[in-house]
Amino acid sequence: MDSPGKIAIIGSGTWATALAKIVLMKNKHLNWFIRKSEVIDEFYKLGHNPSYLSNVKFNLSQISFSSNIERTVKDSDTIIIAVPSPYLKQHLRKLKTSAFQDKLIFSAVKGIVPFDNMVVSEYLAFNYKMQMEDIGIISGPCHAEEVALERLSFLTVACKDIGKATIIADAIRSRILSTSVSTDVIGIELAAVLKNIYAIVSGICSALQYGDNFQAVLMSYSAQEMERFIQGVLPLHRNILETHYLGDMLVTGYSQFSRNRTLGTMIGRGYSVKTAQLEMEMVTEGYYATKCIKEMNNRFKIDIPIVEIAYDILYNNVSPRIGIRKLVESLR
Repeated sequence: MDSPGKIAIIGSGTWATALAKIVLMKNKHLNWFIRKSEVIDEFYKLGHNPSYLSNVKFNLSQISFSSNIERTVKDSDTIIIAVPSPYLKQHLRKLKTSAFQDKLIFSAVKGIVPFDNMVVSEYLAFNYKMQMEDIGIISGPCHAEEVALERLSFLTVACKDIGKATIIADAIRSRILSTSVSTDVIGIELAAVLKNIYAIVSGICSALQYGDNFQAVLMSYSAQEMERFIQGVLPLHRNILETHYLGDMLVTGYSQFSRNRTLGTMIGRGYSVKTAQLEMEMVTEGYYATKCIKEMNNRFKIDIPIVEIAYDILYNNVSPRIGIRKLVESLR
């Protein structure tokens, strides 16, 4: 394999739209699966996604849209999946277990598959009989909104087969995007899951008037907890200071574009979890991730107090103020 061949995007949200922009900055054509045909119709009328990143204009002659996922997958060589993790099964349910045979699949899903408690690469390998060498991920400190504004961003492409990771990294690198490669697929996926939980806690703390001093402490302890959990699940020589671990956590914990931090801020201001989610009208991966990581840890028994506090606040109706006070005491 010396090129990505025909590239497809699965998904129609903010991150899928940003990735479509990224792909088309370096490639002449894109297959794009969007589940709702009415969204495709509006796309053709407007020249942009009708619901997300409307400031990103597309040359529609470069895109083959389809609401038929089987057709999109069949007509593509490299498939980039960019849907919220709670909807992954719903999007893929029409595909046969052999659908991804001879395909290269890259997940840009920064979440964990609910109920299965599996990162996406493991879920695809198990349910679609794939080799891990044919599955990769795209991750890093990169908000879709900043891609839309063409601000310099960084992404890491990871795959057990480093050659395939390099091919995809080269295919999406551009004047607004720097890329690096890694083989730590599951470790980076777990980092992307955990950082959303820490961003929710960061938002709660901000709303409760914990200042920058404590936010720095919280992020420091979060990085330590992230490393402890990932190493406990998958021992490997890795540097937690690299951008796809620490960098991704920092931008999600601090950025105005972080929906997980926004959810936490609303909860800290007194919104119920359900009310905050309804008002945001966007999926916050950290909410689902908190329950999944908590359940995963029943097996590993790793010390993860920040996740534990997030779980108590999100699922056990513990007062944010009481929960964070308990966390502060545990960090001393």
